[in-house]
Amino acid sequence: MKTILYATDYSKNSIAALKYAKKLSTKVGAYLVVTHVFGYPIVAEGAFIEHMPDIRKQNLKTHRAKLKEFCQQNLDGQWNAKHIKISPVEDLTILDGILSIAADWQVELIIVGAKGESALQDVLLGSTTKRLLKKAACPVLAIPSEVRFTAPKTIVYATDFEQEDVYAIRKTVELAKRFKSKIKVVHISTKKEYAGEIQMEWFKNALAGKVSYEHLDFKMFFSDDVFESLRSYLEEVGADLVVMLEREKHGFLKKLFHRDLVKKMHSQGEIPLLSFNEANLDVLDFTLR
Repeated sequence: MKTILYATDYSKNSIAALKYAKKLSTKVGAYLVVTHVFGYPIVAEGAFIEHMPDIRKQNLKTHRAKLKEFCQQNLDGQWNAKHIKISPVEDLTILDGILSIAADWQVELIIVGAKGESALQDVLLGSTTKRLLKKAACPVLAIPSEVRFTAPKTIVYATDFEQEDVYAIRKTVELAKRFKSKIKVVHISTKKEYAGEIQMEWFKNALAGKVSYEHLDFKMFFSDDVFESLRSYLEEVGADLVVMLEREKHGFLKKLFHRDLVKKMHSQGEIPLLSFNEANLDVLDFTLR
């Protein structure tokens, strides 16, 4: 991994994500790009258009200074200008701004706070959530406001028994090897899903041919409330990170298992959530070198 992007709205809720991003980037030897998306300047009626470049340049300078101050105040002496790159961006929407700066820096991971007081609130709590997960060219890691970085000892991957899950788990294994973490692959099935156990065996076999990791185990249980059951399971196993895959497909299993689950975990979860989508499974690289 070479570059991680952290996006902030300067809120108190985003501080935990900044600290997490800083420590994770240090652990994996990656650059950390810190960004804030700000809007186009409002020009008063009658203002000369030739002043616009100067206004925009000043806004960029202002936010660069504000981002640097935000980092210095909240990183407890861990500020390192050589390791952290300050890069605010001007755009009409928060989503497009994040995507553009991620493309400019060719980042492999986007880190955001799970809740926000202003700008990023629209991204993470509103209808923009799915658009970010679907459009981002790399995975998105959401950090709840009270979470502190710890090397993950237990990672839970919530599976829906699809082929794409195999590739996402392979990427999760790369991360687990960095920290010698255990991976618990879980599927929560309703009683109506009569073929759940058969599908679990098929999935284990499919995974065995592509992924080799000794600290990998599987769990399946029945529940009619997938979200609450998953939260209880995460607490039970002491999960430090939960991983999910956002899918484009609209088959039975997606409707059953992933109906708004990723979105709900982002907005209500108390554990960091790493979200892949089908288009960015090859982007994140935690391979030991």
